[in-house]
Amino acid sequence: MLTADGALEWLDRPEDRTGVPSRMNDGVADPAGRFWAGSMAYDGTAGAGSLYRTDPDGTVERVLDGLTIANGPAFTADGTTLYLADTAVGTILRCRVDPASGDLVAGPETFARLRDGEGSPDGMTVDQEGCLWVAMWGAGTIRRYHPDGHLLHTLTVPAPHPTSVCLSPGDNRLYVTTARRGVKNPTAASGAVLSLPVPAGGTAACSWRVGHGSAAPAQRR
Repeated sequence: MLTADGALEWLDRPEDRTGVPSRMNDGVADPAGRFWAGSMAYDGTAGAGSLYRTDPDGTVERVLDGLTIANGPAFTADGTTLYLADTAVGTILRCRVDPASGDLVAGPETFARLRDGEGSPDGMTVDQEGCLWVAMWGAGTIRRYHPDGHLLHTLTVPAPHPTSVCLSPGDNRLYVTTARRGVKNPTAASGAVLSLPVPAGGTAACSWRVGHGSAAPAQRR
């Protein structure tokens, strides 16, 4: 946590306690003010990644394990549904969440499974209609899924490795971040932030809501 005077306070470093060198990856805040973030091993060791939740009091809890490259957590506006990509295995998971406690109501279910050649699911966001937008790493596309799981649209972008997406709540525009570093055969647009008109807007961004006073000492349960 970076304080107003610039001092740095670690809430937790949970991946320092894992068996293989690992790092945190993508993250998002839910409507209740909790921060969720996934992790992965530096070498992509299968099953070494996890999903963590940081509550407003500063405690950090491992919510899911057995992931490989946890990416793009995204919530519906009511906070009851969490989407999560495991990029390495080409799956998008859906979890039901109790918005009052942040606990998973049930284990994750497979929302979508990508086939060879379709790219790997990366960053994602949910629009005002409850549909899921997903950046497809390696395919140069963005996919929009209906809440029932069927594919609604596929948009092509001029960069082969889109990494994440963001929807403006005001003007029906999709913003796409893309990768350049370490990418084979990059295009002129690789590494750029792209803007595209789309048929739906986004919801207001959420922030982590720290509790009153200083954050409590962080711990992993």
